[in-house]
Amino acid sequence: MMNLDSLIASASDQGASDLHLEPGLPAALRVRGSLRTAGEPLPARALLDTAKTLIGTEQWPRFLERRSFDLSRTIHGVRCRINLLQTARGVGMAIRLLASFQATIEKLNLHPDLKRLVTYSNGLILVSGPTGCGKSSTLAAMIQEINLTDARHIVTIESPIEYTFRPRLSYIRQREVGRDTPSFEQALLDALREDPDVLMVGEMREPETMRLTLNASETGHLVLATVHSSTCAEALQRIVAAFPAEIQSSVRAQLADCLVAVICQRLRFRPDLKIRVPECEILISSMPIKNFIRTGDFFKIISSMEMGAEHGMWTFQRYQTWLENKKTWHFPTADEAPDTEPGNSVASAVVPAMTTPPKKAAAEKNVVEAKPAPAPSGGPIEIEPVEGGLDELLKKLDGK
Repeated sequence: MMNLDSLIASASDQGASDLHLEPGLPAALRVRGSLRTAGEPLPARALLDTAKTLIGTEQWPRFLERRSFDLSRTIHGVRCRINLLQTARGVGMAIRLLASFQATIEKLNLHPDLKRLVTYSNGLILVSGPTGCGKSSTLAAMIQEINLTDARHIVTIESPIEYTFRPRLSYIRQREVGRDTPSFEQALLDALREDPDVLMVGEMREPETMRLTLNASETGHLVLATVHSSTCAEALQRIVAAFPAEIQSSVRAQLADCLVAVICQRLRFRPDLKIRVPECEILISSMPIKNFIRTGDFFKIISSMEMGAEHGMWTFQRYQTWLENKKTWHFPTADEAPDTEPGNSVASAVVPAMTTPPKKAAAEKNVVEAKPAPAPSGGPIEIEPVEGGLDELLKKLDGK
């Protein structure tokens, strides 16, 4: 049988960043960038019951329709971002274990130059990098820097919420796509009527999201957003390339006018420190950079960055030299608590409808327990795991 609490606890104790669960396979942990398996193969029934408990009765039909579901929970004291997905073997999970401490620039061992970027009152700051490189943590650290130093109205738009903030000097509102707002696009349109000083956009994947994000950064707001890329120049190029060719010139001009900085990062394990540290490339929007963006000469940005140290730019090579000379390091410890809202637990991380477990799953000890909400009339529908995947499940549901 499977116990998600114990799996999360074991993964956390081993310093894993990700936990993968798949029916018929042992749990897989990603530790320091390497994947390894542990334990016995997981039963499909236990994973299905746990998935229904996590998603809740009212949201379960949404999973059946989309074959995937995103949520965030605090399990065994660890904040987790969970993606549930239908696979050929059944219902699996990909779980990202988030930092168990208050994310700040110092505690993430980032360069203090990042603090200067959040002093801007308007413009666009992009945090880029490949999947799993710590973009969300860096964004959280920058939001926390504003929260601790300035009285501003901050609105975050995330899918799902990964780090929750306790307002200090700033007034913070966090919205989760799919729970608090139907889409990034709607949330961005709403935000322009909500008097924000700072907007944080968790993902920019669709052209419409990118367009609205650029518009928000032009209308007097400081906007922080993420994009997937391996270099700063590639991040800018990907944004422009997402639009039709006939409007790319106007997008480049808009991007050049509003851009404050681009941070591209990757994680590297330091054997001497026994921790992974972020290596960053930092692009500052100087006049030459703005000109290269307007003309579409993104390949020239690299050489400009190499000569842009006086503007606060960092290449990966220069940043590595700074890391080698760095004397003080922060080492996360188990007794550090995240700076979150009081009572931020499984129940408070999601709406009540998403915490309603199926009766049978909640009764079994091997399933993660959540505070049950009142069940709808007639009780929840039970779906037994059968061979043949989700289509068979749907047929059985229709039969009942």
